[in-house]
Amino acid sequence: MKRSSQLMLAVAVCSAPFLAWAQGTVVGGIYTCVDAQGRKLTSDRPIPECLDREQKVLNPSGTVAQKIGPSLTAAERAQKEAKDKQEQEANNRTAEDRRRDKALLMRFPNRAAHDRERAEAVAQSVAAAKVAVARLSELGVQRKKLDDEMEFYRKDPTKAPQYLRRQVEENNLNMDAQKRLILDQEEETKRINTRFDAELVRLRQLWPPGTH
Repeated sequence: MKRSSQLMLAVAVCSAPFLAWAQGTVVGGIYTCVDAQGRKLTSDRPIPECLDREQKVLNPSGTVAQKIGPSLTAAERAQKEAKDKQEQEANNRTAEDRRRDKALLMRFPNRAAHDRERAEAVAQSVAAAKVAVARLSELGVQRKKLDDEMEFYRKDPTKAPQYLRRQVEENNLNMDAQKRLILDQEEETKRINTRFDAELVRLRQLWPPGTH
């Protein structure tokens, strides 16, 4: 009894791929294939001897109505799924690139529009840097006055009044902040130009002749 159960289990395992694959049976079609021994086989249903190869489904007129690929093992299915996933991701990237290109063209229909927006973006960054430079100049004047007051305590700065030392410290902090802001705006201007340069390269490929 045990041997019979094992035999039935083995048959079920071997036939499972065929049963799953045969669900796509085309009613009324004639299946044909060439098996591993080179024999041409025909049947009114999927042919078990050709599980590992393509089968054709013929109409009554003899023309090919459908082609059925080989049944895949678990490893082959996993490989196919991985390949399909890669292809889908590639298709998604292509679609995203097309959407991005379309949006870019709508925003910048020509070189003049692109140059105008670049100039506006750079101008904002430069203006912010100018404000910081002006503030740094004011702090420099303030620092000169503080240094004049601290000159009296040059031999021993610890004897300077606390309010004076606090003002010097605040002045140092404010000057450092403005210097960082100036450097940040310089970097921002570089980033703006780098971005617009990259956009321009792409737009030149997308613009119709005569628009750049």
